[in-house]
Amino acid sequence: MRLVVDLNKCQGYAQCAFLAPDVFAMHGEESLIYNPRADEGQRERLARAVAACPVQAITADGLDGMGGSTASAPEASDAR
Repeated sequence: MRLVVDLNKCQGYAQCAFLAPDVFAMHGEESLIYNPRADEGQRERLARAVAACPVQAITADGLDGMGGSTASAPEASDAR
């Protein structure tokens, strides 16, 4: 599973570090460090961390149900 954090967008809210501390950590008060190749055992925690990012700075490829999504929630499709 591949993670990318747009460090230009990241505001240091640290929601990801609280939800997936084995993958994300704060270095100082504002700098995020992370493992871009997260372990498959972290899948559920990563999905929560991606969804919790208030500025949608995290992209995760390989999360089931997330479709390689960013932190935004999946949009509902029109049912007709």
